[in-house]
Amino acid sequence: MLDIVYFPVSALLWCWHQVFAIPLGAASGLAWLLAVVALVVTVRALLVRTALRQARSQKVLRSLQPRMDTIRRAHRDDPRAQAEKIRLLHREHGVSMFAGFVPLIAQGLVFLGLFHVLRSFDRTGTYAVGPFSSTDSPLSPEVNSATANYLLGAPEVRAFLEARLFGAPLSATLTGAGDVVVAVAVLAVPLVLIAALATHVTARLTPAVGDNTTATIMRNLSLWVFPAGALIGGAILPVVVLTYFATNALWTCGQQYLIHRTLDAETAAAQSLLTTTDRASAPRPGVKPQRRKR
Repeated sequence: MLDIVYFPVSALLWCWHQVFAIPLGAASGLAWLLAVVALVVTVRALLVRTALRQARSQKVLRSLQPRMDTIRRAHRDDPRAQAEKIRLLHREHGVSMFAGFVPLIAQGLVFLGLFHVLRSFDRTGTYAVGPFSSTDSPLSPEVNSATANYLLGAPEVRAFLEARLFGAPLSATLTGAGDVVVAVAVLAVPLVLIAALATHVTARLTPAVGDNTTATIMRNLSLWVFPAGALIGGAILPVVVLTYFATNALWTCGQQYLIHRTLDAETAAAQSLLTTTDRASAPRPGVKPQRRKR
């Protein structure tokens, strides 16, 4: 059902792996991790303009919060009229609630696609997946390494399965590392800490919308529960998936900081222009103000 996502994700991963395989080798663990990082950067870069529009919309929404509270109080017993008034207010000021979900939906689809493609490299312990599989039972190691993974061919599948970084397989987890648990921890622990810290800092950089109970709960979730989830997930997720999470969290943190500075600069420029206009329209000292004729 999500082949429309799996194929583009696998194609993008293939392209970036080919680039990094030139200096590092096809079976290099670093080449595969850098390909995942480049995939995240590519997708997030395509969504920068949407994220900036979303931030501007959220800023307008925060400025409209007092008027929205007034509408809720005035139509407390009529939810339909309340929703209609708020919708008209949003339309009047160009606020689109759906636009705020576009980056989240896109990131969610990319994560699902990447997680599925990475999981499909090793089909020996799970049911075969993907359009190139002809059986519904687990594959033998020989058949698995000779079976393509969407647009990643059999050579790329073998290269991924053979890839190691500091002796750790890219699909290894902390809970199932076995004899290579130390090597996996060397990779997984820094990635988990980066993801958790970046998630916490991003929440601090994000202004809250509204002062109601829901906004307070969401802010507490963003500040503490989501970073804690990143720490817990670090024990059960493969190293290559943790690379995705850490890269995505770092990008989000940096993007939020730059957007915050951009919006502050736009506000300062608007205030400066307004001040200059007011000064230009004010009468000079000693000059009698001119009244407009009716």
